[in-house]
Order: sequence, then C-alpha cells, then structure tokens
Amino acid sequence: MLLVISQLVATRPAEFNLYLFTIIAPTAVIAYSFTAIVNDMINEIYGEKCAHIAVNIALATQVIMVILIFLASQITPAFFFEHEAAWQDIFGLSLRIVFASWVSFFICQHLDVWVFSRLKEKIPKQLALRGTVSSSLNLTLDSVIFITIAFLGVMPILPLIIGQIIMKNMLMLFGIPWFVAYKKKLNSRK
Repeated sequence: MLLVISQLVATRPAEFNLYLFTIIAPTAVIAYSFTAIVNDMINEIYGEKCAHIAVNIALATQVIMVILIFLASQITPAFFFEHEAAWQDIFGLSLRIVFASWVSFFICQHLDVWVFSRLKEKIPKQLALRGTVSSSLNLTLDSVIFITIAFLGVMPILPLIIGQIIMKNMLMLFGIPWFVAYKKKLNSRK
C-alpha cells in the first residue's frame, strides 16, 4: 500500500519546512520512506529469499495499478461526472515517472535486501544499525535514480534530490525504533 500511495503522489513536489531550512521533495517521500524498513522487517523475520520475493510482488502491484488506472481512464465517465479533467490530471501518471519509479524501486530495494543480509552475517545483534545502513543506502540511491530519470530537464533536480534524500532518511529514522520494538515483541513470544 505504501508503494501505491507513493506512486500516486510522486508528481507533486512540496516544500517541507524543517524550521532551520526548507527543502523541496516529492510528496511521495512521506509514504515511500517506510518501504525500506518494511523490507528489512521481512528480511529479518523471513529471510533474504522472501524479502526478494516481496520486492518483486510489490513491483508487480505497481504494474497492475498502472494498468488498471490506464484502463479506467479509457472508459467514458458518467454524463453527470463534472470532475473528469481533474481526475485525468491526478491519475494520468506520466510514463517517465512510472518508469523512474519502477527502475529505482527494483534496483534499490534488491540492493537493500542484499546489504541487510550481508550485514546480518557480520553484525547479527545490531538490528538498528543494519536497518539504518541498508535503508539509508536504499533511500539515498533511490532518490538519485528516481529524480534523475523522472525530472531531468523538467524540474530542477539537485534541490529535489537533496530534499528527497534528507526527508526519506529522516522519516526512515523515525521508523527504526518501531522496527526494533517489533522484533523484540516477536522474540518475547518465543
């Protein structure tokens, strides 16, 4: 669900006032930031193979969503529906943004799974560190790939990349304690 929400709101850049400074990033960072942590949770609990499968399933849901939105947009709206132009604007996903999302998600989530697993072999008791390192790498690289493919030549990409990296990583850090608490709760049930 986080991925679908991110896909739908990715085209809208926003200003995030962080009190000391304001950054610009696509609004998708709010939901997307937590996908890396969820992926790490799957990896931690079910293993590397299941985490790779989860990434592929999530990508498949993106493809299905885009196909269904496209099909829905081809159907003639009811004669009384007055918001067709707005509906088309909202759901008329740019192919470039969709492609950027798919490429960056596929590369970076699989990289996250691999890094998290290698770190688990090296530092098995450091869950928070593993989650932070693998997720930060994922979200940072994802920002560079996604923004470059989606917005190069359309919007100023450097402020978007910087803003997205900062926002994604800040939000991800809020999720790490939840991840650790969830793992402790699972361990206490054993």
